[in-house]
Amino acid sequence: MASPLPAQTISTLSDQHPKPTHVHFQYGTAGFRTLGNILDSVMFRVGILAALRSKRLDGKTIGVMVTASHNPEEDNGVKLVDPRGEMLEAAWEVHATNLANAPSTEALIDALDVLVKTAKIDLSKPARVVYARDTRPSGPSLIAALEDGFKAIGAEARNAGVTTTPVLHYLVKAINTKGTPDAYGDDSEEGYLQKLSAAFKKLVAGKPAIPPLVVDCANGVGAIVGEKLNEHLGDTLNLILHGTAIDTAGALNNACGADYVKTSQRLPPALSSVLKPGQRACSLDGDADRLIYYYLDDHGQFHMLDGDKIAALVAAFIVELTKSAGLEEEIQVGIVQTAYANGGSTKYLTERLPVKCVSTGVKHLHHAAEHYDIGVYFEANGHGTVLFSSETLGKLSSHQPSTPAQSTALNHLINLTQVINQTVGDALSDMLLVEVVLAHKSYGGLEWDSLYVDLPNRLVKVVVPNRSIFKTEDAERRLVSPAGLQGKIDELVRRYEGGRAFVRPSGTEDVVRVYAEATVRTQADELAFRVAGLVYDDVGGDPAKRPAEFL
Repeated sequence: MASPLPAQTISTLSDQHPKPTHVHFQYGTAGFRTLGNILDSVMFRVGILAALRSKRLDGKTIGVMVTASHNPEEDNGVKLVDPRGEMLEAAWEVHATNLANAPSTEALIDALDVLVKTAKIDLSKPARVVYARDTRPSGPSLIAALEDGFKAIGAEARNAGVTTTPVLHYLVKAINTKGTPDAYGDDSEEGYLQKLSAAFKKLVAGKPAIPPLVVDCANGVGAIVGEKLNEHLGDTLNLILHGTAIDTAGALNNACGADYVKTSQRLPPALSSVLKPGQRACSLDGDADRLIYYYLDDHGQFHMLDGDKIAALVAAFIVELTKSAGLEEEIQVGIVQTAYANGGSTKYLTERLPVKCVSTGVKHLHHAAEHYDIGVYFEANGHGTVLFSSETLGKLSSHQPSTPAQSTALNHLINLTQVINQTVGDALSDMLLVEVVLAHKSYGGLEWDSLYVDLPNRLVKVVVPNRSIFKTEDAERRLVSPAGLQGKIDELVRRYEGGRAFVRPSGTEDVVRVYAEATVRTQADELAFRVAGLVYDDVGGDPAKRPAEFL
């Protein structure tokens, strides 16, 4: 039987994008991500997949983002965005992996035929996509391969150019909600900037002037959109942009950006002569979907304000506003964390609102946050956002305040729904959100930091022969396999004041990660290295190669 797909067109174009042999591609939480110079065939096939996803969903617009976020400059990647601006449905991650690994053009067409049948795709439906890329040098040639994929299936494709990952997510939702009661905003980058800046200006109106904010743009695409946002903000908030060398080879994410600050726990070297004692600053990552704040105290000492600190600041503020608006009985605010959240933050938040712990990964956090009326989620790495349920949005627009104070708080809540990009973690949107809270509370970095004290913690990697034998439960906080190991960890943890430790397999490499915390730094380190040693010995690690620091 002849294929209903345009097999001839696909075949001709596919031959121009052959799959490299001996490479296995895997679509994970962040999509496909590897060295940019081996992704050509993947891009072509993702172009076809995005078009088929759109046909499956009745011609709704699907997003495609070409980025490798906080990875080194030579890497690149691609991910699909579903119609509401959310991550690709999990079942389709498998389809993506299957298509990417078809060894030949014939095998690809066979795999497409199977996908069309199993997913019940009506090929007569229209296909619509919107796509963008970050500033990586490999971007333009990969976009060309992606466009060949769109062409192969006859998709209607809109090029959003060079922009941030969160803007692309915003565009997808705005395009798909256009002309409906749930319209998310004008479907352009300009519409995004207008929406965020207008809400921000309303939220800080009447507050004392906000001191300028130093922003490290990681020499990535955040520099381009950040510059435009700065113009929109005018004199309500002056952004002093650094890390804007988007055309300098090798500069992207190199000793700068949110990931650098979080993992090395220090100031980006380029800011050492810029930041003054008492001043606050923040770092975006390479595609501007993560945000880490920090400040220098009066002695010039560096202090980091990570995703946990942002979550605590924001969640407590939203709880206050719902109370002030007279809505605390009707709207439940909840927060979602992973096991990596610092025990200090969990304790602080648990005293104020419901806290749920879920497995690591944005999709788990986002999904759990949807169960609250207002769900706040941030990973410690600075990726997160706030979700308002449609019922909550309805209540905010119909609620009749009975006092001027209630009216003010209600308006603040409504404007927060506009300043927050609810589709995905968005560094620029989250930055404005933080600045709103700091302005309302008259906080500097020091006051914010002192909401709670982080427990000293340590993260250790243990190389293991086979990570798949490690199975966890209770949101990855306890091991069920290897048998008996969790009991030994519990025994160790009991010896340390404020002790907590867990072991989980990495999602990407043959290592397990050990996280430990305790009330004293030396004890946190000792506990981490003891648990690491325990794990190494338990799975038969080579005594000759045992790291010296494992106790």
